[in-house]
Amino acid sequence: MQPMRTGSKELIREINASLVFRELRAAPLQSRTDLARHTGLSLSTVSEIVAGLLGSGIIEERETGRSAGGRKPVLLAVRPDAGYVVGIKLTETRAVAVLTDLDSVIVERTVTPIAETSVDAVTEAVVTAVRELLPKAGSRPVFGAGVGLAGVVDPAAGVVRHATYASWHDVDLPRLLTERVGLPVVVDNDVNTLVASEQWFGAGRDATDFAVVSIGRGVGLGMVLDGRLYRGASGGAGEFGHTKVTADGPRCACGGVGCLETLVGEPAIRAKASEHLGKHVTTDEVIDLARGGHDALRAIFTDVGRTLGTAVGNLVNLLNPKLVILTGEGTRAADLFRDGFDAALGDAVFDGLQQDLDVVVDTCDDETWAQGAAGLFLGELFQPKLRPSDAGRPSLTTPTTSD
Repeated sequence: MQPMRTGSKELIREINASLVFRELRAAPLQSRTDLARHTGLSLSTVSEIVAGLLGSGIIEERETGRSAGGRKPVLLAVRPDAGYVVGIKLTETRAVAVLTDLDSVIVERTVTPIAETSVDAVTEAVVTAVRELLPKAGSRPVFGAGVGLAGVVDPAAGVVRHATYASWHDVDLPRLLTERVGLPVVVDNDVNTLVASEQWFGAGRDATDFAVVSIGRGVGLGMVLDGRLYRGASGGAGEFGHTKVTADGPRCACGGVGCLETLVGEPAIRAKASEHLGKHVTTDEVIDLARGGHDALRAIFTDVGRTLGTAVGNLVNLLNPKLVILTGEGTRAADLFRDGFDAALGDAVFDGLQQDLDVVVDTCDDETWAQGAAGLFLGELFQPKLRPSDAGRPSLTTPTTSD
């Protein structure tokens, strides 16, 4: 377990600034008195923090509110164009990049091909994408970049311990990218970028405890617990697809047997359908045939839903989230597996835990993942550095701008 920073004045200031910013971002047009009431901070502390944020241009005074007798209160809001952030989703073949404002609204986008999955090739693609987007910010600062990729990323150092679709081990990608682009870079598992997307501007915006389950080629998991993204001790939290759900199931690419993704991932769906039809078919073809009334293929999706529903039910029993978000390219077949999923989930969840549970389906594309990567950086930028190992990470009190 990493040691926590003790209560220095700097840490307290970072925590308080984070509280004020997040409250103002969640509910714009609040007065200083409103912020003090909602955050539990004293009015003098809030006024000091607001003065700093106004001075940096991150927030602004927009209008006055109603008076209860006396001077009308000045209302505050985050200034979306105070600066920008780059978000990048890395796939096996391309870097999908977006430039967003502080409200995570995409203002520019670009796609850069990746010829091979070597570290040098991927680094060069990211650098090219960032350099293409930087001029679009004009005179406004670009605070940094968030990058998401499939794999295990050390949450303290940002080092890629293992990349799913490349032979990477212990690659210090943030350092390589920061040296090349001259901006702070945060790297994380790509599912965590979806979590950031949901937390900042999606279904999880008002939830302090929720889980995001991504389904597609594999099965991923991201979690927000008590309002903070949970990565685990070494960045490996969320390998939901490699939980073992059967003792005699298919062998997984990870070397294990009976992993969840070998039963519900798109390769498994294609393999089962191709075996039944006697010919190779794509996932989209399987979906179309199932929707067209092919009973055997519909049964495949029903089984997928049941297996996934049981697994998610076990997850709910462990974490008791208020919200579960199903996302990823696999959700385009949600109409085919949802009934089986809901039935199995209801059977698996412990009595009482499902009463307030909400399950939503949120489809996404690569641009959504990239937007989430930008949101991930914003989450780091406006988060206090609680551990000594966080010292090099960006923070609200020390924003970084591009040249």
